[in-house]
Amino acid sequence: MKSGLTLEILEELYSRYNRPELIHPDPLEFVYRYETAEDREIVGLVAAVLAYGNVKQIVRSVDNALSRMGKSPRDFVEHTAKKGFASYFSGFKHRFTDGADISSMMVGLKSAIAKHGSIRNSFAVNISPEDETYIPALAGWTAEISNAFEGGNSYLLPSPNRGSACKRSNLYLKWMVRKDNVDPGVWEGLSPAMLVVPIDLHMHRICGKIGLTHRKGADMLTALEITSGFRVFAPEDPAKYDFAITRLGIRDDCDPREFIESCLM
Repeated sequence: MKSGLTLEILEELYSRYNRPELIHPDPLEFVYRYETAEDREIVGLVAAVLAYGNVKQIVRSVDNALSRMGKSPRDFVEHTAKKGFASYFSGFKHRFTDGADISSMMVGLKSAIAKHGSIRNSFAVNISPEDETYIPALAGWTAEISNAFEGGNSYLLPSPNRGSACKRSNLYLKWMVRKDNVDPGVWEGLSPAMLVVPIDLHMHRICGKIGLTHRKGADMLTALEITSGFRVFAPEDPAKYDFAITRLGIRDDCDPREFIESCLM
C-alpha cells in the first residue's frame, strides 16, 4: 500500500492539535509544573517511564511519585542518601512498577548527576558525530542509569540493543530535545533531527494504515522505519507530528478515521 500522506495533511493536523491546551491528560503536563531545567529533566523521566497503561492511571501514579520528592526533585535526588530512596517510595505501585523500581532509578540518576552534572550531560556524553539517531547514545545512557538495578537492566529503561522500540525513552528524549508549543525543549544544544518517533501500538497501527510501515511488530526497526517516513516531510524534526497524531487516540473528541482516510484518498 502506497502512502497518500502529504506535508499539507500533516501540517493541518499539527496546526489543529499541537496546542498546549490539549496536553491534558498527558504525563507531559507535570514537566510544566516546574521552573528549572534541573527539576524538569527529572520530572520528565519519572513521567515518561510511568507512561504505560490507562492515561488516567498514569497521571495519578506520576502525581503520587512526584509528591514524594518535595518541591524540588533535583534537590531530592542530590540530597537523599542512596539507601534512603527506598523509604520515600515505600508502597508506591503503578501496574507492575513498584517503589523498589523507582528508588533504583533514583540511585542511578544520583550517580549520573554526581558524575556529569546533569541528566542532559550524562546522555550527551554518549553521542558520537557519526550517529544518525540518538539510539546508540540511548543504549550507552541506559546502561549507565540501569547499573543501579539488579542485573544491570530494567524494563523502565529498556536497552535499544535488545530490539525494543523504547517508546517511553524516546518520548522522554522528544520532550527534552524538541521545543515548540507543546514540547518544552528542556535540554539545550541537542538536535531534534536525531530523534526517533516514540512508537506504541496506537502509533504503529495508524502508521501501518497510512503506509509508513508494513512491519508487524512495534519494535525498534519499526520505529526507525516510521521515523524515516516522517523524515521525508520534516528532515530536521522527524518527531514533529507525534503529539498531534497521538491525540487522535487519546482524546474523546478526536477520531483517527478522518486522518487515515485523508491519507488514502
